[in-house]
Formats: sequence, structure tokens, C-alpha cells
Amino acid sequence: MSFKELPIMKEKSKGVLLFYPYVSKKSATNIKKKLAGRWLGQGPAVDKFENDFKKKFAKDHSAIATGSGTDSLHLAYLLAGLKKGDEVITTVFTCTATNIPLLYMGIKIKFADVERNTMNISIESVKKLLTKKTKAIVCVHYGGLPCDMTSLLKIAKKNKLVLIEDAAHALGAKYKNKPIGSISDFTTFSFQAIKHFTTGDGGMLTIKNMSIEDKAKRLRWFGIDRKGKQKGTWKNDVHEVGYKYQMTDIAATMGIDSLKEFNSIINHRKKIYNTYLKELSKNSKIKCVHEYSKKKVHGAWLFTILINNKDFIQKKLREHNIETNQVHFRNDKYSIFKKFVKNQKFPNMDFLENKYLVLPLHHKISVSDVKYISSIIKKYAK
Repeated sequence: MSFKELPIMKEKSKGVLLFYPYVSKKSATNIKKKLAGRWLGQGPAVDKFENDFKKKFAKDHSAIATGSGTDSLHLAYLLAGLKKGDEVITTVFTCTATNIPLLYMGIKIKFADVERNTMNISIESVKKLLTKKTKAIVCVHYGGLPCDMTSLLKIAKKNKLVLIEDAAHALGAKYKNKPIGSISDFTTFSFQAIKHFTTGDGGMLTIKNMSIEDKAKRLRWFGIDRKGKQKGTWKNDVHEVGYKYQMTDIAATMGIDSLKEFNSIINHRKKIYNTYLKELSKNSKIKCVHEYSKKKVHGAWLFTILINNKDFIQKKLREHNIETNQVHFRNDKYSIFKKFVKNQKFPNMDFLENKYLVLPLHHKISVSDVKYISSIIKKYAK
């Protein structure tokens, strides 16, 4: 088998998988109860999940549950007042889900380079891209490591821009002791299958300006005021085009159960993350994508290394039944985004492109697994 033919490992493979969905054991029973009841679509479980999430992560922000992280991003862009022709600065390195909703809206995307040590959006690159047409900045907390929020907030305030955080990686992360989700104008989260925990698929949007919470809920459900509709009067009007972006009660039930167990989930992930860091950070041939900062608490979704012989290391790990991947790719090379880049250079992304590798990190991995994986990497690192 050649390196380029490495398939996704099967669920029952003997070895270590890159990702594994976290679902509370309680959810099977609770979903069964839910299926026997009245509310399967959006109902009281969604309300409870939003309230529980708000208390833990959003604090004085609103929390709006959605059908996916992508739904949350699109809603954030709509609520931010972005319109066709506006310029938005976003990171070149992220899941396409961050930037595709901008295409829905006819936004002019301005890609910023990343930092070499964190793979987060480069502050210097952002500053160079600012124009009179810039309306917002979108940052992604890569792997769970918060971006330089102090600098981003300062730029946003000075230039009267909306700051939107894609925190799909960063559930449980903190910046200056504040949970990610309680800082910026808008923050989005994902509960897709491989995130910290899953609701099958789903997302959450937190909003600083709570006065637009009702509008967010209308846009989430066709533009309809559900509370007014449920009064049975049918006198409510639809003033704006909305979407079908709501979460179901089945998904919310999974979220409620996993949220109760989140401290255990994140503590285990941090234990695995820190073991990788201890095993690999002192090897001169391996660079861990990490930042030692008192301001930042890592969300421990991904552990990423930079290594010169990345392809060879990945092949050797697969020979030992260990699954690795790059997970996300630079957006500027996708055809749908090429019109926005033309002759733009991304020196840091160029440097990182063939060096970064994501290692397994999830609830089924043990410390002994990490030590074994690390020993193979150290043996073949060049």
C-alpha cells in the first residue's frame, strides 16, 4: 500500500483511531424516552440545552442551538449585518465550513496568513488586509488554542468591525479566565461527530448583544416567531427570510447528557494532550503546535506536530495501526476560493503545509497509547 492510498481505518480495526465520537451512555435511555413522547423536533429539550450551555460557556451572552456549526456561522454572518460586496478577513487555514457561508452571501473574502507556532490567524496579516470595506474579522481557535483575542478585539474596536469566533475546536477553552463563547460579538460551536462531544450533528451560536436574540431565533426557523405562532392566534407576520437551522430535541437530549459529563471529558483530553506534550516537546526534530501562555487555557481538541518527514512518519504510524491525518487544509487552494487570492502570498502557511500532522486524541485513548505513538514518532523523526 502506498502512502497516498491510506484509507480511513475501520471502526473495529486493531489499533488507534484518529477520532471517536463521544456520546453519553445515558443518551440511549433518554433518547428512547424522547422517541416515545411528543417532542422530537425543536422543543423543551432544545431550550434546556441552550440554558445549560449558556450557564457553562456563554455567561452574559445568549445561546442559540442550531442544526450544525455551519448553520451557526451563517446565522452569525447574517446577524452581523454583512451584505454582498462587504470584505471579511478570515483565516486561510480552517475547515471550509468557516468560509463557505460567506460565499452564500456574496462576501469578498480576504484571507489572512497564520502564525507558525500556533496555526492561528496572524495579527500582522490581519492588519495588512484592513480596508475601508472591511466589516468583520473571523478567527478560528485552531486545535482548541485561543487566538490572540486582546489584539483582535483592539483591531475590531478601533476599526468598528464585528469580531466572530469559530470555536468548533475550542469548547472548554478560556482566554484571560473567560470561557470562549463569552468574549466576542458572536461565537460559534460545533457538535459534529468528532468534536468534544456530539449531538449527531449540531451547533451553538453565542451572541453578545442579547437584544437580537429573538431575531436569531426567527432566522433559525424560517423567519417565523415560534412563540407567537404557538399561542394559536396565527396573527404573527414573517418580516424576513429565515432558514431551517434549528436543533432537534433528539440532538439536544444528547447534548444535555454530555454537557453534564463535560468536566470529565475535557480533563481526560487535557491529560492526553499534556502527555503528548511531555513526550514530544523536548525532541529537537519535532515541533509541537502549542503556546505556553498564562492567558490561554487550551480546549484540547487536536494535538498537532510539525515534522520535516511528515509523510514518512504518517506511513510508519499506519504500519503500526495508528491513524493520523492533516484534518484541515488551506482554503486558498480550493477552486471556490481562488478568485479571492490571485497573487497573494502566505509564507507561514507555505512553511507549514507539508509539515503538520494531527495525532489521535479522544476519550478512548490512554496514556500508554500516547507513549507508544510518541515512541514511534521519535524513532523515525528526521
